[in-house]
Parts: sequence; C-alpha cells; structure tokens
Amino acid sequence: MKQRTYINPVYERYLADPFVWRHEGVYYAIGTGRAEADGTTYGQSHVIPLLRSTDLLEWQYVRDALVRPPDELGGQFWAPAVAVQDGRFYMYYSVGHWERGIMHHLRVAVADQPDGPYHDTGEPLVVVGDEGFVYDAHPFQDDDGQWYLFYNRHFWERDGDARVGEGIVARRLIGMTRASDDCVTVVRPHADWHRGMQVTRDGQAVDWHTVEGACVVKHDGRYYCLFSGSYWMTEQYGVDYVVSDQVLGPYGGDITITGPRVLRSVPDCVRGPGHNSVVLGPNNETWYIVYHAWDASMQTRQMWIDPLSWTGDGPRCLGPTWTAAPITIG
Repeated sequence: MKQRTYINPVYERYLADPFVWRHEGVYYAIGTGRAEADGTTYGQSHVIPLLRSTDLLEWQYVRDALVRPPDELGGQFWAPAVAVQDGRFYMYYSVGHWERGIMHHLRVAVADQPDGPYHDTGEPLVVVGDEGFVYDAHPFQDDDGQWYLFYNRHFWERDGDARVGEGIVARRLIGMTRASDDCVTVVRPHADWHRGMQVTRDGQAVDWHTVEGACVVKHDGRYYCLFSGSYWMTEQYGVDYVVSDQVLGPYGGDITITGPRVLRSVPDCVRGPGHNSVVLGPNNETWYIVYHAWDASMQTRQMWIDPLSWTGDGPRCLGPTWTAAPITIG
C-alpha cells in the first residue's frame, strides 16, 4: 500500500452533481458541466463531460460523452448517472430548459464502453405529468440484481410533517430502459433547514423546501438514501440521509435534525457541499463520498472527495477537507 495526499477540489473545472464509478480498475466521472447547467448547449453535437482517473485523485477530461438528442428537448442536461449491466453502460439524465418553459424529464442513453459515446434510446423514461419537474436520476441495484431508479419531483401539498417542495421518489426499472408504473415516495422535505426560498403559486408566496440528489447505499442490511437538502446556491446546502429496511421503504427521517449530518459548509472554507455519489477507494477498503462544492467566488461548482465512515449513528464524512489529507493507494 502506498500513502499519498490530496487537496480538494480534485478537479478544478466546472463539474456539478458528480457521479463516479469504477470499471476494470479505472474511475470514470460524469456530471453537469457549465453549459449543461446554464442551458447553452444548443447546436452542440455532444454534451455531458466525462473524466477518467486511475487513482481517484488526478482526473483527465476525456470527451463530452452523450450524443446530443434533438434541440427541442431543451438545452439543460442535469445530473447524469451510469449503471452497468451485462457489459453495457446506461446513462440516466434529465433534459429540459425551465427558463424556456420546457420542463425537465428523464431519459436514458446506452453505450458499449464506459467513456461512450452514449446514444439516447429515443424514448422518455419518466415524463412530466402530475409529478411536474423531474430530475436527479439515480440508479441502484439491489442484491437480487433488480435495478431501481430514484429521482426528484415536485410536491405541492403538505402531508403531516412533509413540506411543500422537491422530494425523492423511486420506481422499479424494467430491462434498464423502462420504468414501472408504480412510484413510491422515498423522502420529502421534513425539517426547517430544508427550506431554501419562496416561490409563487396561484398568486401566493409559498415556502419552498428541497431534498434532492439521491444516492442509495446498502450497509449492514439497511438502505441509506443520502440526499442534499436546502437551496443549492447557499451555504445551508448539505448532505443528510434517511434509512430503511427495504429498498422501496418506508424510509425514516428525523424532523428534529437542525442541519445536514454527513456534509455541511465550513464558513470561509467550504461552501454548499452536496449532490454526492459514493465509490470504493483505490485501496479497496475505504469508501469515498464524491460531491461538488463552490469555489470562493461562488461561480464554479467543483468536484471534491473525502472518506465516508459508518458509525453507530449512521454515515458520516471525514470532511469536508480543504487542506492536504491522506489517501491510501492500492
């Protein structure tokens, strides 16, 4: 084993909502690039930046991995994630352009290699309907081989402790490119710190709460749905979780929690850490949480990593770190 150090961010260019996976000893990362976030991708032949690394520390841009579907679907491409099944690679992503009134829906693209190119299947996976704006797709495979898709949708009515805003739901996947009709609620915003802003509906101001960016991890027989709460452009944004004994729930959350327990901002050092994925580190023992955080000017969301530990109180991150930290390379 070889000991090294790293300093966050591990990738200084714009890469929000990072999803990292390892295939045949190589790490790959995809996420929301600046053009994809802003919706300035019209006319491009490819979208969604893809990076590669052998050690989780040094990353090289490879290409924009998705062959761009038709412009009429929108210019924003958000929060892609990849599942690997039977030697093929499935990229789940949202596309739309809400400023132009083109609501985000979920789609899937397929490739024969981890770095693409990925080709859209030509059909939506989850369309805009009663769910409204849908985004932040996260595929999860259970021990029996069944895949599930977790994602975000709007909730416009309160329900007990559940607030108005963005919540996470899940569907079973059928053959990787279809979603089942049955949709279950995983977690809705339920704590005061999830409040991010106000929106207007039917002429009335409404407090809007958010939990988003699902990342499901199974540990010691229980399912942990990590999520990012509050408004993504503030220092209140951070990572917390709910837990269940079944993949589709019910998931339990604590309404008394006053802030995120896994990742949170550090004043003057780390701003708005969130929207994470989880991957096994190069020593094949330590798990790492991969997330984005803002640069000092709040202009660029960059990719950060830190160890994830499991305690008697649930998952905790040994960070965020912004100075040299150790990592063991296998």
